[in-house]
Amino acid sequence: MSLNKEQVKEIAQLAKLSINDSEIEQSTIELNNILSLMAELSEIETDHVEPMAHPLKMSQRLREDVVTETDLSEEFQEIAPKTGKHHFLVPTVIE
Repeated sequence: MSLNKEQVKEIAQLAKLSINDSEIEQSTIELNNILSLMAELSEIETDHVEPMAHPLKMSQRLREDVVTETDLSEEFQEIAPKTGKHHFLVPTVIE
């Protein structure tokens, strides 16, 4: 797939970009290079490649899932100007 100058003009208009004729020519070349690279990447055979989250085999150092801080919500509600049962009340901003 490749783009022509008219398509690049339309894309620029849809993206609300102001672009002059010399930039359209350069952008057409650059976008076509990107599209050809994407086409090249889509041809790569990856059916037998195991999915991975990270390219390096590293283990994460995870800590125990324990509470390390006390619940201060009641103290915060005591000093708030207005509160509900378990929430803060704020002035209406949008009517």
